[in-house]
Amino acid sequence: MKSSKPYLVRALYEWILDNDTTPYILVDTGIDQVLVPPGIANDGKVVLNLAPAAIEDLEMTNEHVSFSARFNGVAENIYCPIASLLAIYARENGEGMMFPAEESDDNPDQPDDAETSDRAKPKGPTLKVIK
Repeated sequence: MKSSKPYLVRALYEWILDNDTTPYILVDTGIDQVLVPPGIANDGKVVLNLAPAAIEDLEMTNEHVSFSARFNGVAENIYCPIASLLAIYARENGEGMMFPAEESDDNPDQPDDAETSDRAKPKGPTLKVIK
């Protein structure tokens, strides 16, 4: 089954605009293929304004969100795979939706299953009956 995320993003974008508020997206810049101007990300994330007056050529597909915007007076092309979107919300009131972070299949920092099976897994919390 296809992911509902791109459909929700498009629907929320329209809903935010219909309520005369400003749509913002929160993007994880650590995801492969994210294209944003250097230096605008903070802690691997960036908030982007998707107001029609602030951007041009908005394209929202099942695979990505892309548009052109000006940063310090310079036109830049922005490309965000759907996996990189962490939230879409209205600037004025915070109404919107957060999405869980998606793991990349080729993340070199994550050990594979063979490496983790040899290690002892941490125990979760336990309950003890006290009389």
